[in-house]
Amino acid sequence: MEKESIELPGASKYGPYSAGVKANGMIWLSGQIAVEAGDDVQAQTQGALDKIDALLATSQLSKHNLCFAQVLLADINDFAAMNEIYGAWVEDIEIRPARAAFAAAALPAGALVEIVVQGACRTSF
Repeated sequence: MEKESIELPGASKYGPYSAGVKANGMIWLSGQIAVEAGDDVQAQTQGALDKIDALLATSQLSKHNLCFAQVLLADINDFAAMNEIYGAWVEDIEIRPARAAFAAAALPAGALVEIVVQGACRTSF
């Protein structure tokens, strides 16, 4: 199996992991947070989605390749606010990714939201 690391030069990481991995026609991105984007869940959600877009672009992919998204929230009461931003982001995707969203006890760097995605790099296997 051939694996390829996906990284954004200069991007912060909070542990010993790859920002993304591409192998066997699939792509997995580590959880993306954006505490630098602002102090509210909507700003941090948009920042995390922007990072996902940038990581996908480094592999000549886009959000249209995604099959699954997992959203972790520091506070489940932020679900509706996060969903406004996420909903706008997936609005133009014909087949939107399956998704799970739930509260986590704590996220890295005090983030309010973390988003993990997986997708396909090709249409047939």
